[in-house]
Amino acid sequence: MSEAEGAAPRAKRVQGGRATADVVMSAHAGGNADLFAQILALHVPPGSRIADVTFGQGVFWRQVPPGLYRVLPSDLATGTDCRALPYPAESLEALVLDPPYMEGLLRPKAGTRAGQGSHVALRDYYASGGEHAAPGGGRWHQAVVDLYLDAAREARRVLRDHGILIVKCQDEVSANRQELTHVQIVTGFAELGFYARDLFVLVRNNRPGVARLMRQVHARKNHSYFLVFQKVPAGQVVAKYRSREVPLAPPPDGE
Repeated sequence: MSEAEGAAPRAKRVQGGRATADVVMSAHAGGNADLFAQILALHVPPGSRIADVTFGQGVFWRQVPPGLYRVLPSDLATGTDCRALPYPAESLEALVLDPPYMEGLLRPKAGTRAGQGSHVALRDYYASGGEHAAPGGGRWHQAVVDLYLDAAREARRVLRDHGILIVKCQDEVSANRQELTHVQIVTGFAELGFYARDLFVLVRNNRPGVARLMRQVHARKNHSYFLVFQKVPAGQVVAKYRSREVPLAPPPDGE
């Protein structure tokens, strides 16, 4: 029966929510702190227990309102190896990981390692072939990937089901080979049971230092990534997983 014959017209579909252009974007020019605060606001509910296992000077947290999250800062200075964390299994809603992501920081010979300032402790501790090197013994760029994968295995142990893992990384050229580290991490983490929930590109404002080149072969990297993963419960297929809210556990006694 047509509308002309007396059938009731269908109600028009009305979209919910509010119209706004004030949204979190996937690409950002500037520093870590501003973008990191936006990532937390989008993906991690207030009150979450968040372990930042490569905390350093706390640069990421400078724009995050104090008290919004239950932050557990740790790093090598506190005696914490990101591959062997002091937290019980399935005890955290979120974890932040920012290990050395350039192979120059992890070279076997100390005299050829790159990195100064805050990177010195990280490069010396996690250097390939050193006392604390990854069990796989990977060298050059593979040492970088091994470190991320080993840390992700430990993150999966301490995160609650559907918990959030925020990872900082950067692509690199190693031994004249283009290494798309962020792709390797996404692929490797999927095999460990993590769903790639979001990706952010951070572009540096300043120009890189002067380089002495005979001929440029690859574009100079002036961007890095924040990758947001979600722990897929055991028995569920990563390829079929969909983003869902992070469930909060009751605060431990004494908090």
